[in-house]
Amino acid sequence: MSLYQEALEYHSKGRKGKIEVVPTKSVSSQKDLSLAYSPGVAEPCRMIAEKEELVYEYTAKGNLVAVLSNGTAVLGLGDIGPAASKPVMEGKGVLFKKFADIDVFDIELNAKNPDDVIRACEMLEPTFGGINLEDIKAPECFYIEEELRKRLKIPVFHDDQHGTAVISGAAFLNALEIVKKDITKVKVVFCGGGAAAIACANLYLSLGVKRENILMCDSKGVIYTGRKEGMNPYKERFAVDTEKRTIAEALVGADAFVGVSVKDGISAEMVKTMAKDPIVFAMANPDPEVLPEDVLQVRPDAIMATGRSDYPNQVNNVLGFPFIFRGALDTQSTAINEEMKMAAVKALARLAKEDVPESVSRAYDDQKFKFGRDYLIPKPFDRRALLWVAPAVAEAAMQTGVARRKVDLLQYKDRLETLLGSSYTVMRGIKKRVSSKDKDRARLVFPEGEHIKILKAAAIVREEGVAEPVLLGNTDKIQTRIRELGLEQELAGVKMIRPSNSEDRERFAKIFFERRQRKGATYEVARWWMKQPNYFGSMMVELGEVDGMVNGVSQSYPQTLKPAIQCIGPKPGSRLAGIYMMISKKRVLWLADTTVNIDPKADELADIAIQTAKLAESFMIAHPKVAMLSFSNFGSNDHPNAKKVREAVEIVRSREPRLEIDGEMQADTALDPSISQESFPFNRVAGDANILIFPDLQSGNIAYKLLSKMGAADAIGPILVGMNKPVFVLQQNCDVNDIVNMSAIAAMEIHNRRAKAKA
Repeated sequence: MSLYQEALEYHSKGRKGKIEVVPTKSVSSQKDLSLAYSPGVAEPCRMIAEKEELVYEYTAKGNLVAVLSNGTAVLGLGDIGPAASKPVMEGKGVLFKKFADIDVFDIELNAKNPDDVIRACEMLEPTFGGINLEDIKAPECFYIEEELRKRLKIPVFHDDQHGTAVISGAAFLNALEIVKKDITKVKVVFCGGGAAAIACANLYLSLGVKRENILMCDSKGVIYTGRKEGMNPYKERFAVDTEKRTIAEALVGADAFVGVSVKDGISAEMVKTMAKDPIVFAMANPDPEVLPEDVLQVRPDAIMATGRSDYPNQVNNVLGFPFIFRGALDTQSTAINEEMKMAAVKALARLAKEDVPESVSRAYDDQKFKFGRDYLIPKPFDRRALLWVAPAVAEAAMQTGVARRKVDLLQYKDRLETLLGSSYTVMRGIKKRVSSKDKDRARLVFPEGEHIKILKAAAIVREEGVAEPVLLGNTDKIQTRIRELGLEQELAGVKMIRPSNSEDRERFAKIFFERRQRKGATYEVARWWMKQPNYFGSMMVELGEVDGMVNGVSQSYPQTLKPAIQCIGPKPGSRLAGIYMMISKKRVLWLADTTVNIDPKADELADIAIQTAKLAESFMIAHPKVAMLSFSNFGSNDHPNAKKVREAVEIVRSREPRLEIDGEMQADTALDPSISQESFPFNRVAGDANILIFPDLQSGNIAYKLLSKMGAADAIGPILVGMNKPVFVLQQNCDVNDIVNMSAIAAMEIHNRRAKAKA
């Protein structure tokens, strides 16, 4: 199927278009209806009538943006009219929601007269918290935005102008840093005399480019003093006294080219005449003014950016407008001013210098990104942009007096994190709890110390104060990979051990032999095993050389677990179990057992339930509510599998009488209060269970993977319980973020054990 056919099917299949309106309050009863509409709705109406700013308190205005166009300059399609522009405006609404949780109504106006557009926006002001102008041709777009900024008390932002300017501005700053050029001295040629080109030029002036060093070209050539053809007041601001008339002449000796025009706007031969280390931003869409491969063939020293995702350094407006509006809306700003845009530019430029998360690499076919010529700005799927740009914009709004609402920036960042997903919020809370000074940090051994993912995770764990890593493996290889990854500073002084050369190897082997000599281990076998990082690391934990171990990114679960069992073993009387924390927007569920026990007996199920409840309590779950799951509901079937679960419930009640537990029950009975209320009023876990104990490994494993793959919840785990010392087994081939999360969970377990020991 061609892209053309795929695009048409994408927009037409199922519910037509790309958006829908979803209620945020329950409307499932007569009482709900009376609150949502008549008579209850009269109360917020009265409050707003008395004090208009309460509209932000009682309605969705504070999170609602109008994406508004008259269809006169749509993408590369030109003046196709308001109806034909609607798919683009719907798409813009999807991006607002996806990247910053901002709601959008798309509005397409049948209004080519700019004054009609202005009047329409004035009439719409009571509805919206902000207006995003889109795809309106120049020069009318300049006039419309200028007038609306004067007349309205909500932020107005023409993304075609300022979005491109902000993103390219961040890339421009970083490109100059890489080529070591002074912004006050660089000569810049702009190709295009429309909205984006003029906005980019204005912003670059704010960044420090000198006006006398700018040459702007449009379809008629260089914009020079005295030119009459194709001019308007906005182009006139960039008219210069020069004898150059063509873009080819303008590019001779220029340091940078910024193109927001058309395909083939310049040639590689023209780029060849530019100054050393030329910066070439060919941002015309869908086809750039000049292709990167053509430029790099004649100027390998060039730094390139385009508007396309199939080349490095994509200047994509989605890195800007969702987060700029997020910061503006959350401060109830009356405008988006130059300082707010500049704050966004600098935040994006700084973010590009940070280490790139594994999740971003996965979104781009596992490409690796590092600040440099091919990575000037963050990728569109780097969700950290929300946490960097929105607070910077909010801070600028408050500092410049356009914010009507003050926010505490630290609390604001915490709130923004909830938009990244519940798992992000939960894990950040855990990291805060365990983060400590060097002397108090948990010491974690990583037997797979040569693995690139482990090294990246160890650097993060150390930098965030979660734990102090100890790396096992070939120390020469570890040091080489640390240098290759550029982690010398983050892992400076980190302890590295090569088990085969360690002076502790013989001591560990003797102790291991004494414990395992009647279980098939000879002394020579013990000495050989202690060369293996899995065994050596397990003995380090057992003998108190470190506090805990995280292992398994490159091995199967059984391969990882066996050495720990042989060296450390389970707690006396306890059963090992694997638990997943499943985090959705509405709730956190604990699922067990998902990785260890294939077909546990009733007493083993009971132990798993008790240990899972204790684990949940350690995560600050005040009231663990355990549902023992089955295909049967409270004796509705006498199959042995159902009886096993029923018996396990009674064992738990005898051992832990205070624990809220019930079963056997089906999963919907455990999670839906209405089912319990109607059919099982005696249920002690009346549809609000937060711990689900599965009758066997098969069902538990299937359940967590289904929830995870369907996007119903984020999975954190598997968390191993029942070990005598803190040992945590990773999912094979997991990513860096999973390793960091598991390290934080390990650190929390270590801190909890320390606290109990002191008590």
